[in-house]
Amino acid sequence: MESSITMNVSENVPWSEIPSFGQIDSDLRQVNDLIHRSFEVRDSAGELTPLCDHVSTHSGKMLRPGLVLLTGRCFGPLTAEHTRVAAMVEMIHHATLLHDDVIDEGRMRRGAPTANALWGNESAVLLGDFVLSQVFRMASDLDASAAKTIATTAIRVCEGELRQAMQKRNWQLSESHYIEIITDKSAAFFSGCCRLGGLLSHAGEDQIEALSQFGLLAGIAFQITDDLLDIAGDEQRTGKATLNDFARDKLTLAVIHLLRTVDEARRADICALLESPDGSGQPLVDMLSQHGSLQYARERADDYVTKAMQALECLPASKDKDALIETARFMANRAA
Repeated sequence: MESSITMNVSENVPWSEIPSFGQIDSDLRQVNDLIHRSFEVRDSAGELTPLCDHVSTHSGKMLRPGLVLLTGRCFGPLTAEHTRVAAMVEMIHHATLLHDDVIDEGRMRRGAPTANALWGNESAVLLGDFVLSQVFRMASDLDASAAKTIATTAIRVCEGELRQAMQKRNWQLSESHYIEIITDKSAAFFSGCCRLGGLLSHAGEDQIEALSQFGLLAGIAFQITDDLLDIAGDEQRTGKATLNDFARDKLTLAVIHLLRTVDEARRADICALLESPDGSGQPLVDMLSQHGSLQYARERADDYVTKAMQALECLPASKDKDALIETARFMANRAA
């Protein structure tokens, strides 16, 4: 679907792929600059500089800070607090990726070698901790309600990651349980970003709740799509290896749909493939396509985007509200 938002970002920044971020390009550049400054450490020997540079120079599409900024702009001009909080949520995201790559033994991220591939697991984990420590320092100057939102959001994300880890190799996992897990581990983060934008702009309580619900629903769509990209994405575009979820025994919505669609005998064969994924990736992808499981997951992502859009009905019309809607569509259409 073509965006109705005018795009004016230059092509040399990662968020240029998101048309709706054109109207916050200068704001995102300020956020990016603040992230760079936060990693300027006193390191006379230069030992930490390569690690810090690795984090600060490998930014992604800035979805989470972009949501903080767009939701804030729905209620007036942005402030320095919006910039600071937007930087903080992106830094939290950086830290989770550093830890995820260690857990998943990831070797490539955003088209470049991961920190663990370059310096080992120990340094990558400690680098993630260092990034989080920087966030703690920045949070000490925040309004109490914003700081509490960041803290509770981070806790919920960790809870979701733990729940997913406990469900590895559970081939009986239901769709509803899967949605609960990704709601905590991924969607809650987007929800917190949208809530923060409204809080910092002093929106009404009902409006803040609407933004939070929008972020949650759009975040569910994002994670369903992210799981699809792991199955059928283009490695050149995603910048990371595909079929990693299969290798790590993580069930995704498409696989859950496949397992409930086939008969018992076929189900047993699929479970055997899942338990021995070496060389079985393409046969599984073929089955997911043949049984309509990939299409089912895409449709469910679209359903959540529709609900996310409906959550914004109480907000006044504005180009920033339109940009939020376009952003939600982008989050669900990356695998199309």
